[in-house]
Amino acid sequence: MPKWLLTIWMAISLSTRAAAQAPPACDADSAMHALDFWIGDWTVVDSTGTRLGDDRVEKILAGCAVVENWHGTEGDEGKSLFYYLPTLRRWKQVWVTGQAFAVGGLKEKELITRYPGGGTRFQGILQGQRGPLLDRTTLTPVGNGRVHQVIEVSRDGGNSWLVTFDAIYIRKGG
Repeated sequence: MPKWLLTIWMAISLSTRAAAQAPPACDADSAMHALDFWIGDWTVVDSTGTRLGDDRVEKILAGCAVVENWHGTEGDEGKSLFYYLPTLRRWKQVWVTGQAFAVGGLKEKELITRYPGGGTRFQGILQGQRGPLLDRTTLTPVGNGRVHQVIEVSRDGGNSWLVTFDAIYIRKGG
């Protein structure tokens, strides 16, 4: 067999084997859809209807991750990257703001609960000035193209919680 033909045969053989061994697409795993209810462009308001900001939540990297882009009405910004660890079957979140050195300006959480109807709860530990704080975020679809988000902290290991953010996300154009 001529050398050029052998080279082509080897290249085809290797690419065929690589394609056969490719991992499944992210969308093929139902766990990758845990945040689908939150994907979209949002106007964010408090309980009185006062606008707090805008948020864009989108799937990226062929659906293998979710990114959040927060823009508050007072000029504050934050970004979250949500990603899934298939070996642990666990979602993780990293939240970063321009005040990453302040308590709450940088957070790492993991999904601890999935609720019937699509809600989720992420929880992590923050190092506060008076010691560690539990920090959790609960996202709940509430119908009519809306999602309720509550962020809470606990200084006593989860026995009591203080709400630090309570908002309704209203889907734009919906």
